[in-house]
Amino acid sequence: MAAFCIRSMLLRNLTCQNLISADPTLTARVLVCHQQVRGRRRTCKPPSWFSKRRVSVKQDITPENAKFIKEVVIETYKKPESPLKDGPWARGSWTPRTQRTGVLAIKLGIVPQWTKDGKKFKTTLLQVLDNHVINYTPPEEFSKSMGWKPFWGSKYGSVVVGALSCEPHLFSKSYNNLFAKAGVPPKRKLTRFLVTPDAAIQPGTPLNVMHFRVGDYVDCSAKTIGHGFQGVVKRWGMKGGPASHGCTKAHRRMGSMGGGGAKASVWKGKRMPGHMGMDWRIVKGLKIWRIDTKYNVLYVTGYSVPGPTHCYVRVYDTILRHRREDLEENGNPPPMPTFYPEDIEEPIPEEYLDEELFNFSSESISYVTEK
Repeated sequence: MAAFCIRSMLLRNLTCQNLISADPTLTARVLVCHQQVRGRRRTCKPPSWFSKRRVSVKQDITPENAKFIKEVVIETYKKPESPLKDGPWARGSWTPRTQRTGVLAIKLGIVPQWTKDGKKFKTTLLQVLDNHVINYTPPEEFSKSMGWKPFWGSKYGSVVVGALSCEPHLFSKSYNNLFAKAGVPPKRKLTRFLVTPDAAIQPGTPLNVMHFRVGDYVDCSAKTIGHGFQGVVKRWGMKGGPASHGCTKAHRRMGSMGGGGAKASVWKGKRMPGHMGMDWRIVKGLKIWRIDTKYNVLYVTGYSVPGPTHCYVRVYDTILRHRREDLEENGNPPPMPTFYPEDIEEPIPEEYLDEELFNFSSESISYVTEK
């Protein structure tokens, strides 16, 4: 009993010291260490450390004032000669262990494509709209932040990417302050990517589809389509009960869930009715067949990209080892840390197509003129 009391006093003392510490990152580490993952209920509420986006009180602004605010916003965030506030950062060299930043795209839909030998396959269209780098955190600081995992070590930093600029008066002051360092308007959507130190990218750098190339392989992550609360027949594909012959009010029920004997209870992980969909899923190793630079659209393999139409999709370099080794063998690494227009002298064409993809704008039938 005495040992238990001493242990509880030491734990209480340690917790109090962390709470009154001047360094807020120490408190964050303590909160993350003993968080139970198995058996936890799904949480839809954003974390407490997120900045509040929308203004809670509706501001009564006259049309004249709204017009004046819009003019001030345009004057403040008008396109400068260079989107970077400071001088350009030094670029690193690509290695097979390099992890670059990704982009935030919008899923447009599915269209078919054809190869030169006539084979038909489906591709998913992902549009990259108004992407900018908002912040970069080096590994030394990122290891002290909330959400850091110990097995990452000092290998990865953090890059925050935002998409779709909006007017500042639609958001709170704390949310607008997140974009002061980058010098860009507030973004409608933010996401974070893990990057290696050699792929550090400067805040304020624009990102577009030229961040990737035709023939590259990417991973896509997004939230699946939400179906709400569903039963076991639709959620898990169970058979259900009989339709007649004495069955009463059990036509779509799951049946036995925890019998006697060794089980004698409902085990964790049992397939039961509940919320279906709206889960983060990742599809790896999708090939880029076509790039439309005019509208910033990527054509990736298949129709298995998660999420409904017009949802946000995180697109980044694949983590599959054999796909990354192909880049090293070919000696054709991707642009580091991203594509810059001054890297090429020729004008950028409107489309890039894979060598195996059939181009419908090319001539398929030619005639020889008689002399």
